[in-house]
Amino acid sequence: MREKQLLPVRHPQGELFLCDLGDVPLKDDSASMEHPIFALSTKPDTTPRVYEHNGNRVEITPSVVGLATIYDKDVLIFAISQIMEAKNQGLPYSREVSFNALDFLRFSNRMTNGQSYEGLRAALKRLRGTTITTDIVTGGVEQTDTFGLIEKSRIRRKLKSGEVTDWSITLSDWLFNAIEANEVLTLHPDYFRLRKPIERRVYEIVRKHCGAQKQWKVSIRLLLKKTGSQTTLKKFRQLLQPIMEADHLPDYSVQYEDETREMLIFRNRKHVTHKVISGRLMLQTETFAKAREEAPTWDVYFLEQEWRSWMNAKGMDPPNNPDKAFLGFCRSYFKKHGKA
Repeated sequence: MREKQLLPVRHPQGELFLCDLGDVPLKDDSASMEHPIFALSTKPDTTPRVYEHNGNRVEITPSVVGLATIYDKDVLIFAISQIMEAKNQGLPYSREVSFNALDFLRFSNRMTNGQSYEGLRAALKRLRGTTITTDIVTGGVEQTDTFGLIEKSRIRRKLKSGEVTDWSITLSDWLFNAIEANEVLTLHPDYFRLRKPIERRVYEIVRKHCGAQKQWKVSIRLLLKKTGSQTTLKKFRQLLQPIMEADHLPDYSVQYEDETREMLIFRNRKHVTHKVISGRLMLQTETFAKAREEAPTWDVYFLEQEWRSWMNAKGMDPPNNPDKAFLGFCRSYFKKHGKA
């Protein structure tokens, strides 16, 4: 059932040749995973939006061609993934990312016909035209000015043949700050196989909030707010129902907590029940920030799961100081494995 709900894998890894793109993990910035910046409709949306939650405020203003969509975000995921790969390998990188359109289409599991190339052109226009005003901090920098999702894009074409030779985008300082600070998370490869905008948006929200934890609870009203969907609560329930029934979200399943249908529970499919997982073994929020310093480029929630699995395999009792023990594990893991 799950495979039938997903798009087919259009490009096996063997077809991806530039920079071994098939092996590059999908990376997304945590700020846009948390806040509803992208439109979920594929129809042009020129309505300005304001999102406020927990003291953060985001104003999203589209251009005349419409707000950047969740599918347009694929371009940013592609760019972030390439930059993080270069960064992890110690290669030079910058805010400007040059690429071959065919590689992007294959990376994002898209068709490689003329319509897809035109779609990429339109996506670049919407990304450049969508402006953000926010006080969200990325990379320890509070940016309150107005900026585009990308600073600019460029398409180079040979005059005689008309052949496009090079595409490039320059990321905003806001997004690049997040990359520099490793404020990114790894997405499941099946993300690009999700068919519907709401599926992609729900997945990135739960990926951000649940991570490697066993489960995450959220009210359906708050989830609706976080998605940025302009639909009613009744319609939102209807949109979630096929996701629950088909159970095809990567890594996570979802169901209502009880018959009131007010609370949702997302459960991690890969979570292993360990002897040491209990209410006594809780890590402080600031510990994860310190863990990023101990093991740069690694997903700290992945490391947490590895740590718990290691303790379980050793039959260890919960440590007296779990935060100190976890940081020690991260330090040793990074020393052994190097950069992710």
